[in-house]
Amino acid sequence: MKLISWNVNGFRANLNKGFEEHFKALDADLFCIQETKMQPEQVTTKFDGYEQYFNSAVKKGYSGTALFTKIIPSEIKFNYGVHTDEGRTIIAEYEKFILINIYVPNAQRELTRLGYRMQWEDDFRELVQKLDQKKPLIICGDMNVAHQEIDLKHPKANIGNAGFTDQERGKFSALLSAGFTDSFRYLHPEQKDAYTWWSYMKQARSRNIGWRIDYFLVSDRIADKISKAEIYPDMMGSDHCPVGLEINL
Repeated sequence: MKLISWNVNGFRANLNKGFEEHFKALDADLFCIQETKMQPEQVTTKFDGYEQYFNSAVKKGYSGTALFTKIIPSEIKFNYGVHTDEGRTIIAEYEKFILINIYVPNAQRELTRLGYRMQWEDDFRELVQKLDQKKPLIICGDMNVAHQEIDLKHPKANIGNAGFTDQERGKFSALLSAGFTDSFRYLHPEQKDAYTWWSYMKQARSRNIGWRIDYFLVSDRIADKISKAEIYPDMMGSDHCPVGLEINL
């Protein structure tokens, strides 16, 4: 089974930048996107063979997630707990696993939203620990944190910045310790210069000055089923690139 996750930084804009070609070329069974920045009625695009689900923010042009799936989920839920306004979560239950597509809140400049981010992290970890008791989980999306120094080009210069604070990195470590595996590091523990997001400034992408902040996590008990964990830096259309997981369940 092949899964793809991509922060598209505006789905309607990405449709004009080759999204359909990339979508077809990747040929995933499940394709998750984040930062759709749209309401469901604003897009009429359909992909043959896929059911599609959109979870949009109350605030128009902001946040949002979507799922395109060849396999019909037995249950689909949007959001959880008190986090209901920003369209950041889709939970889809399948026969052998539960998929969670997330767009984790950014702590923002001056860390103005770090407090909310910390609450999100605690609530999300509690959610996934409960769901993991039911079925193994596959969690994917833009998690807005570079976990280790290897996961960004200039770690020393970014200590304390949003996405690389001790608090955010600590919460990610706590999530992994709660029973989850970072699929890319599972297969590529020492690979450097593997990034999924680049600033639009100073030709960062062409110089590969980036961060790895997009992930596929899986429940520890199915980590040995992972066959591939990929990053697709050559696929353009967003300041992020797609990431992929192939797993034999």
